[in-house]
Amino acid sequence: MEDYLVKSTAYNGKIRAYAVQTTNMVNEAARRHQAWPTASAALGRAMSAGSMMGAMLKGGDKLTVKLEGNGPMGPIIVDSDSSGDTRGYAHNMQVHFDLNDKGKLDVAQAVGTEGVLSVVKDLGMKEHFTGSVPIVSGEVGEDFTYYFATSEQVPSSVGLGVLVNPDNSIMAAGGFIIQVMPDAEEELAARIEQQIGAMPPVSKLIEKGKTPEEILHVILGDEVKVLETTPVSFSCHCSSERVANALMSLGTDELQDMIEKDGGAETQCHFCNEVYQFSAGDLEELKEEAWNMENNMQ
Repeated sequence: MEDYLVKSTAYNGKIRAYAVQTTNMVNEAARRHQAWPTASAALGRAMSAGSMMGAMLKGGDKLTVKLEGNGPMGPIIVDSDSSGDTRGYAHNMQVHFDLNDKGKLDVAQAVGTEGVLSVVKDLGMKEHFTGSVPIVSGEVGEDFTYYFATSEQVPSSVGLGVLVNPDNSIMAAGGFIIQVMPDAEEELAARIEQQIGAMPPVSKLIEKGKTPEEILHVILGDEVKVLETTPVSFSCHCSSERVANALMSLGTDELQDMIEKDGGAETQCHFCNEVYQFSAGDLEELKEEAWNMENNMQ
């Protein structure tokens, strides 16, 4: 099944709900980063949350999620936008632990139980919106739940899950975000919370073939009104041209230094692990372009 996201409402707009399947997206990230299982689960949860938060934005807007815990993975960084494109990485993807006492991958130990979760939204204005909260558990879903309640003042329930195969590929990944609007009755919110507590883990539902729509029906019954479905995928916007522009921005002296000392340049994208190589001849051309730019600005 292809990855996609569902945006919906329920109970006459008193509930806003999102659900997403990200199995292929997370598998691509895990493959590119040669991730070990616990690291895949942590990054996959963050990417699933990021893709749903991206769906909350308007066209052209984008956001960056940073989960900076005190665990061995180091910072986890996810970029997402309103069109369903998401990418992510962690500083150390070769992290794995024994299962925790609930029989699940020990994401909290990989992420860390202390630190900061921050979200930076680029809404096309001069200033970016930034919200940050302390990490409350390192399980990722609970941390995003706390973020929404504290930073955005929207009572929410965030469920995220990733199942990893013995060969380290991704068996199932996805999640949901249920948000309670101000006009919702306390009894309704309590009933939904009880239903979420009684349901199987979201990754198990995806493994059994449940679609994002069906996951929302498990939580909200027949009240779900689907507003929009959007394909989601791992997508990195790095390119040889972008890297070349970054090299030119270093200036002619720095480029000459690379030519003389290294005979070229090699750089790797953190998000997708793509490697870009530039020969001494390539750098000579970039140096000439940089020189022309510098002189045209004078």
